[in-house]
Amino acid sequence: MSKRNSQSAKTAARERLRAERERQAKRDKAKRQVIVAASVVGVLAAAGGIGYTVVQLNKPSYWVGLKDASNVVTPANTTGTKGTTVIIGKDSAKKTLKVYEDSRCPVCADFEQAVGTTVKKDIDDGKFKIQYIGATFIDDHDNGEGSKNALSALGAALNVSPEAFLEYKSALYSAKWHPDENSDKFKDDSYLIQVADTVPALKNNTKFQDAVKKGTYDAWAMAMSKAFDDNKDGVRGTPSFVMDGKQLTADNKGGTLLTVADFNRVVGAALKG
Repeated sequence: MSKRNSQSAKTAARERLRAERERQAKRDKAKRQVIVAASVVGVLAAAGGIGYTVVQLNKPSYWVGLKDASNVVTPANTTGTKGTTVIIGKDSAKKTLKVYEDSRCPVCADFEQAVGTTVKKDIDDGKFKIQYIGATFIDDHDNGEGSKNALSALGAALNVSPEAFLEYKSALYSAKWHPDENSDKFKDDSYLIQVADTVPALKNNTKFQDAVKKGTYDAWAMAMSKAFDDNKDGVRGTPSFVMDGKQLTADNKGGTLLTVADFNRVVGAALKG
């Protein structure tokens, strides 16, 4: 091989090596770009996942989301802002007894079981009307839903009639159906409907049942709950009773009216006052 040919071969070899290095550099660059792109996508995906999780964690629960709802379906037999004024009784009754209750409240159940029949008779006799204010604060203690769900179902009963409302409320508080305070049974629509089937006006009442299942009066229940929270009577617990702006208690220590004798004595005095 001549010196010239040898030099040409070396030059060609160097050129091939240079070209190969350039191709390898391009392949390495492309590989790095793919890796970087994948990393960015991964980071974005992770960030998106975290963001989604954060949004979900901060997203108001179903019930909380209804608390300031502007469109509220109100039951029949209600008046006032968002239908939160519920007054039951004869127009001829001169005074109104405000009754503050939470459907999960065990003391409310005790009151209903002991004095409920007396209250119903007094209403029917025209001694007084009652104004019902429903609370849901027991749900706050265990992140429950039963107070709110039962209040919504009571709205569905009220939409049928005031009598159906009172009978259903009595059934929910009965010894047979009222759950332990630590049990959130009222969150289940099927249980609320089972209790309602003991009330003649609600038994197999598809309109009532649909309202419970669809949550027709859920926003109303939250509006009613807010009315309890914002009450001007100084009421903070249940059951509580107010007439003429004064809380009625069994004694000067704030004892609850849990007997017929105490109820008749205290309410009787308030009616005369």
